[in-house]
Amino acid sequence: MTARRPAAARGFSLVEVMVAVAITAFIGGLTAGTFRQVDRAGEISREQGDRYAAARLALSRLARETEMAILSDHYDHDRLRERPTFFKGREDALLFTSMAHQRLVRDAKESDQSVIEYTVEPDPDHAGEQALFRREKVHVDEEPDRGGRKDLVADHVQAFGIQYWDEKRKDWSREWSTRSVDHANDLPSRVRFELELKLADGRTERFVTEARIAITRPLDF
Repeated sequence: MTARRPAAARGFSLVEVMVAVAITAFIGGLTAGTFRQVDRAGEISREQGDRYAAARLALSRLARETEMAILSDHYDHDRLRERPTFFKGREDALLFTSMAHQRLVRDAKESDQSVIEYTVEPDPDHAGEQALFRREKVHVDEEPDRGGRKDLVADHVQAFGIQYWDEKRKDWSREWSTRSVDHANDLPSRVRFELELKLADGRTERFVTEARIAITRPLDF
């Protein structure tokens, strides 16, 4: 009886190697795509949170400063022709004097009064988009439209609207100016703000808040 010789070890053919490489590449592509989707979802979630936070912070600050709006008859009547404190609001912008200023520099020659303006303008960092800007002038003078520091407080703005409660008419108004005859000595008792932002996932979210002004008549002391 003769012994059988063991069969020679058989290797992989070229076709088998190519199929294995293709399967491995396919699985690797699926895995990489999954990781990219997870990373993108996390990025969108973070951007969503940032935009929600920016909108809430902007409206909170806007409401607080508006609630401290002020008119005062205590000024130099001989030097100034009209009261330097005022309130001028449109349906998409607001310029007023407030007692909400906070001094950030020790011994700065500033008071708690300042001129504050909120406007919607083109965003310099995102072409074709709008942003909400805040300008503050720490010294109240005869030129409230000029000077001060302007900062961006919310970007990706789709719409910004303001309404002013007229206590006499018991209705909302789209404009208010203490430089006019109708409201020369009156501030609106309530101001409503609506801010629409485009979120990171493409949806539009509307944020609403309301400010209640406690002192609506000019101070005379």
